[in-house]
Amino acid sequence: MNKLLLPALCAAFAAPAVWASAKCETHPRSEWIKQEDFKKQLEAQGYKIDKFKVSGQCYEIYGKNKNDKKVEIYFDTKTGKPVKSEVQQ
Repeated sequence: MNKLLLPALCAAFAAPAVWASAKCETHPRSEWIKQEDFKKQLEAQGYKIDKFKVSGQCYEIYGKNKNDKKVEIYFDTKTGKPVKSEVQQ
């Protein structure tokens, strides 16, 4: 195999693990915080939400926090607790 191709293939297969989404607990949908209610709670905490979506068993937001830093945060759909977050430095 081409010596240059092998590292590229390894990187391509490793990349999905780096960008894997958060692992949230599975809750019945009837127990989830309603999306609109949760968005309002986050906005009341100072978040500016650009994108809000369901990602697997998590709520996920892209936007800015109260300090105007870019954020990507996954939340538990029942408790609203953050499960994984990335904040711009």
